[in-house]
Amino acid sequence: MIEVSNLSKSYGTKPAVSGVSFRVQQGDILGFLGPNGAGKSTTMKMITGFLQPSSGTAKVGGIDVAVDPVGVKRQVGYLPESAPAYGEMTVLEFLEFIAESRGFRGADRKAPVERALRLTHLITVQHQTIETLSKGFKQRVGFAQALLHDPDVLILDEPTDGLDPNQKNEVRALIKELAQEKAVVLSTHILEEVEAICTRIILISEGKVVVDETPAEFQARQPGARLDEIFASLTKSDV
Repeated sequence: MIEVSNLSKSYGTKPAVSGVSFRVQQGDILGFLGPNGAGKSTTMKMITGFLQPSSGTAKVGGIDVAVDPVGVKRQVGYLPESAPAYGEMTVLEFLEFIAESRGFRGADRKAPVERALRLTHLITVQHQTIETLSKGFKQRVGFAQALLHDPDVLILDEPTDGLDPNQKNEVRALIKELAQEKAVVLSTHILEEVEAICTRIILISEGKVVVDETPAEFQARQPGARLDEIFASLTKSDV
């Protein structure tokens, strides 16, 4: 579903991502780990077509994002960091707006909007303006817009950020359920999340892939050590 080959991005002379390569299949939940500034969000933005790579390729469903970025966006549900939205809109108005942006018109937009509201448990606040919601509910709105068109690929940047423990468990369960039919890439600083739902780990540091393996293989690097200890030793950075 996702093929990334030697993907690189520089800002002037400063490299943000350097030669990143990986593949994600249907059913995979890929945990994208790394310290702040490692290049996680930049890589995600290139895969989704929001940033143009300096070199290398990213394909989603066989479509090269540099050749047909709109075709890639049709297949991808993207939750960017901080889940931007129009605060003056109600939750329902915002999701209807996103549905129309995705090509749903008139009565055709009702079913996907209702499904997104139900999956993300937003029905009780659908008539509230987004600016009045808690951070956790705002994050759910961002998740709902990513799910709305039932994409084959989900790219989620810190999907449980701001959620309380119960909400985090709900979102993780939803991601696991959706991953049965989709490919999922999620970035996270929460190592507990990796253990809970991820089938693979990619650890990126200073724009380069340091680790690409299963959580069990990652843990086996230092038997008995906590994941954060292994993470810190590999990145030479505090978590």
